[in-house]
Amino acid sequence: MLAKVFSGATFGLEAVLIEVEVDVASQGLPCFTIVGLPDKAVEEAKERVRAALKNSGADFPQHRITVNLAPADLPKVGPAYDLPIALGLLIASGQLKTDIADVLVLGELSLDGSLRFTNGILPITLLAKKEKFKRLFLPEVNAKEAAVVRGLKIFPINSLLSLFHHLNGLGEIKPQFLTKYSSIKENVEAEFDMSEIKGQEQAKRALEIAAAGGHNIFLKGIPGAGKTMLARALPGILPDLSEEEALEVTKIYSITGHLPTGEALFRRRPFCSPHHTVSRVGLIGGGFHLLPGEISLAHRGVLFLDEFPEFPRHVLEALRQPLEDGVVTISRAAGRVTYPARFILVAAANPCPCGFLGDEKRACRCSPGQIIHYQKRLSGPLLDRIDLHLDVPAVSMEKLTDEEIKSEKSKEIKKRVQIARNYQQKRFRGIKLTCNSEMSPREIKVFCPLSPDCLNLMRQAVSQMNLSARSFYRIIKIGRTIADLENEKEIKLVHLAEALQYRPKLESF
Repeated sequence: MLAKVFSGATFGLEAVLIEVEVDVASQGLPCFTIVGLPDKAVEEAKERVRAALKNSGADFPQHRITVNLAPADLPKVGPAYDLPIALGLLIASGQLKTDIADVLVLGELSLDGSLRFTNGILPITLLAKKEKFKRLFLPEVNAKEAAVVRGLKIFPINSLLSLFHHLNGLGEIKPQFLTKYSSIKENVEAEFDMSEIKGQEQAKRALEIAAAGGHNIFLKGIPGAGKTMLARALPGILPDLSEEEALEVTKIYSITGHLPTGEALFRRRPFCSPHHTVSRVGLIGGGFHLLPGEISLAHRGVLFLDEFPEFPRHVLEALRQPLEDGVVTISRAAGRVTYPARFILVAAANPCPCGFLGDEKRACRCSPGQIIHYQKRLSGPLLDRIDLHLDVPAVSMEKLTDEEIKSEKSKEIKKRVQIARNYQQKRFRGIKLTCNSEMSPREIKVFCPLSPDCLNLMRQAVSQMNLSARSFYRIIKIGRTIADLENEKEIKLVHLAEALQYRPKLESF
């Protein structure tokens, strides 16, 4: 007897419909075969399904069993096909009679028949809605994640036996309530508050500009100046994720299995800080199964690269295209996928190998050749893609020990950042832009007109500072962000003058 159960597979950030065909033949020696390009995890489903059926009180058919995962040319990865295979076996062997033509099923089985946490739920739920399925059977632990999608009945399954009783009319599984974004939205505090950082007023101002416009920032300073602390305080002043942004981030974390268990949506801005020994695949993405890398996990959040020059040159150069386009396209023999990578890059570095070049109190021990070699690890085209370049000096002992100096808290800065982002959302309504840093030269000409005085200032800056065309447009975008923070409709000279202060004066950093 033949049974057909619908399931789904993820490829990139999208899901593909999978037909799980189960045939239990009355002739032939007993065997269990899975075809359709299964990986090792799918192959091992045979033993999980066999044990789950027996421990749930069902009979495992002692016949020739063939499972086909169609389309056959698409690689099948992961244990999410356990439940549809088990359900197909129950129907094909005559132990269960039910109509599941409008149902999409997925989930990993334990040996006792219970269901485990499964990756890629949100993209597959969106697929079920697109393909007009009416019901979705999935593990109970994943139900909240799927329930953010409207127009679909989500049935949380805790075991194969409970699903069997539900389909036979012996018990009822109640659908999961719809999860509203407003009910799960919450503010998660950053690791550090801006008020905890003594001094560094210019660096805090630069971080506020970066948060308001989504600009990349490069912090250079001696060891212990507070670069890492500043970077880790940045998420605390970023605006809250919108519902659309939360769905984008959740899809990435759902596919990679990094979504916290029991959470419906990823509610906070991501903060990723990979070690400088990270591989190119680990940072950009790829691998045998084409998974997202750190730059995609940082989508709509912060990617912090500490000890920036210590990263391998070929790894850093791979950042060029994502920094420019906001996406990364990975092409391999297994296929071609595109992942979003719209993040704020925060890079931190010492001025030299010993770290004390230019320090007033400690002398640098590096030779001129060592300094040049260290600084040349970062290419000009890569540095040109970073909007804000900032020297972070050492904090004086007076500021460190003076308890009367009160710094502004992250919540207050965040309010100004949110107002600036609201201006940008209103400005870009109807086009696929969320902040100033995403503008192309075409949008800059439309949304950032310059007065004659501003144009004269930019001409002088291009001539004296040897600015590239890319730097020219990035300065205008920073000026637009500063104007938004000041609640100004037009870009003024003072805004561009401040933006020019954040450009490096030399080719080396």
